[in-house]
Amino acid sequence: MIINWKKTAFCAIDAALAVYLVVAATSFDKPNGEQRSCGKVEINISDSNNAGFLSANEIKTILQRKNVYPLNKPLRDVNPRSIEELLTASPFVNSAECFKTNDGNVCINVTQRMPIIRIINNKGNDYYLDEKGGTLPNSKYTSDLIIATGNINGWFAKYYIAPVANYLMDSELWSNQIEQINVLSDRGIELVPRVGDHVVFIGYLPQERNNKLREKKISDFLNKKLTRLEKFYRYGLSTAGWNKYEYINMEFDNQIICRRHNAGKTS
Repeated sequence: MIINWKKTAFCAIDAALAVYLVVAATSFDKPNGEQRSCGKVEINISDSNNAGFLSANEIKTILQRKNVYPLNKPLRDVNPRSIEELLTASPFVNSAECFKTNDGNVCINVTQRMPIIRIINNKGNDYYLDEKGGTLPNSKYTSDLIIATGNINGWFAKYYIAPVANYLMDSELWSNQIEQINVLSDRGIELVPRVGDHVVFIGYLPQERNNKLREKKISDFLNKKLTRLEKFYRYGLSTAGWNKYEYINMEFDNQIICRRHNAGKTS
């Protein structure tokens, strides 16, 4: 048997060319990841069910304002780093991560700064604090946060009011019972409850330069005062009546001084 090697070689070339044409046609009809457009944008926000400022629509609006919202844009034109930098420039964003997926989508993960208290001081300044004492500007946010009023500057808000707010927010009882913290001119602390027509004076927060030691001292101070207040609520006001007193002074450890409504004397 004689093999025609020239004819065989031509057949092999024809077969290879056919395969190449099929692959080329398929690639043309189905572009690779960088050639296709973004078909979907997934926006995930941590703690979105809690008292946060951000929603997926607000993230979308931020990106649309700068014309970098990825939907329907060619993936090769989508710059994840630029999107991350734009989002982290927002005062309400803690961190942002953006990446492209193999199926042609863009995923954006955002962690937000969580407000713990609203500050409205005696100079008319109105802003929020996050759990680290960082400032968040006033916004359309209307969640039922504790409000701090009175003689509060930025330094006192960050280093003293923020630890108080963190302590209250960590307690199911006090986060629901206390609606306002008022700082007097000498920086004495008053608490205004939701239940009961009275104001509670707890005294003066401990002073300390070291941050960690200050937070511990404030926590210990509040634990001592509010444990006594809880007992007074349970065994005093529950019997005498929640609206009997207008002012409850707990500054001193060995006594609780109460002033009745419409009375100039104490009991």
